[in-house]
Amino acid sequence: MTSEDLKQKVEQALEEIRPFLKSDGGDISLISIEDDKLVRVRLEGNCVGCSVNQMTLKSGVEMTIKKYAPQIEQVINIM
Repeated sequence: MTSEDLKQKVEQALEEIRPFLKSDGGDISLISIEDDKLVRVRLEGNCVGCSVNQMTLKSGVEMTIKKYAPQIEQVINIM
């Protein structure tokens, strides 16, 4: 899988979860993919100050990204 293919898969995963984030007034952006293992994202809008955003990141975002791209080991939210 090329880096471009991987980026498309991660974007696909983000598209799947974006409606849930938007329903709470938030959003998410892909910042970077490093070494084809680490994904950096930025939670936006209401997701920034939300106390459950770490849970959302781990259980929702990371799980969905790994479904599309199993080689991803970690998803990190950057502020």
